[in-house]
Amino acid sequence: MNSLAPSRLAYVPFVSVSNMMKLVHHIGVEQFLIDLSKYIEDDFKRWERFDKTPRVASHSIDGVIELMPTSDGEIYGFKYVNGHPANIKNGLQTVTAFGLLADVASGYPVMLSEMTILTALRTAATSAMVAKHLAPKKATTLAIIGNGAQSEFQALAMKAICGITHIRLYDIDAAATNKCATNLENKGLHITRCTTPESAIQGAEIITTCTADKQYATILTDNMVGAGVHINAIGGDCPGKTELHRDILLRSEIFVEYPPQTRIEGDIQQLDPDHPVTEIWQVITGQAAGRTSDRQITLFDGVGFAIEDFSALRYVRDQLKTHAFFDDLDMVADPNESRDLFGMLERAKP
Repeated sequence: MNSLAPSRLAYVPFVSVSNMMKLVHHIGVEQFLIDLSKYIEDDFKRWERFDKTPRVASHSIDGVIELMPTSDGEIYGFKYVNGHPANIKNGLQTVTAFGLLADVASGYPVMLSEMTILTALRTAATSAMVAKHLAPKKATTLAIIGNGAQSEFQALAMKAICGITHIRLYDIDAAATNKCATNLENKGLHITRCTTPESAIQGAEIITTCTADKQYATILTDNMVGAGVHINAIGGDCPGKTELHRDILLRSEIFVEYPPQTRIEGDIQQLDPDHPVTEIWQVITGQAAGRTSDRQITLFDGVGFAIEDFSALRYVRDQLKTHAFFDDLDMVADPNESRDLFGMLERAKP
């Protein structure tokens, strides 16, 4: 069976890692990022329709496992995601994820998907979508501090959505920088490998920090950041993990996704609980100002929010209507008579 709407809903479309990669390459990475950013922006425009709650997190000494749920009243979605920085030492991914969409009216699942790759794409698409609204006009240079699994996606999203042409890379591990630079060869970008964070941010109008260590860190100090830049701080995503010196935050106009979550997980966990921030959906809808001067420092304290995952899953589901990159998963018991679940089990007896 190979249909998105089976007659009795017994089969659920499942997008495996293999099929996700096929779908991305069929559409093209940069076009995928452009399209995905539009879905995210559209959902941010209807932000007030969504159920919103900080993600449900289970923390351990090794990392965190989280559930990220939301609903727009018609479709329910959630993502399971982990963050285990030490995994890289064992040859494992720092972040893995999967997600599900369900029909609110019936409660039936309508799509299950891998989200390790999709999360990287949605994070990059969100960063670039926000930068489109906040970064200096005609910005050409992006500095990426932290060149791990997210870095190439960030670079390509900024190129495709914001017109970035130059990328300056830095990581404490030079092998990570070389990996990123090699992967971005022949992508239409001018790449500079840097040996210090200070040299990486020289001349950059946009600075993205995406480090993985679960600790209070100071990737950027106050004296490193000049006037007029836009900062995407996307690595701080749990309590006890930050990337920016507090004084940078105090000099910046700060934009966030969902304050109750960001105040716990983002760089603003360093600030007073009532420190003013602007929700980015308000900028997108015109209810709040974004960048207001050339010398202003704008800072997106992005920790990732469930609506972005919902948008990504919604985008993928729409693509499956015309691109059959999925398998049917026998996931929902479907007896001939809805009350006869035991009879269905009995008839399946060997």
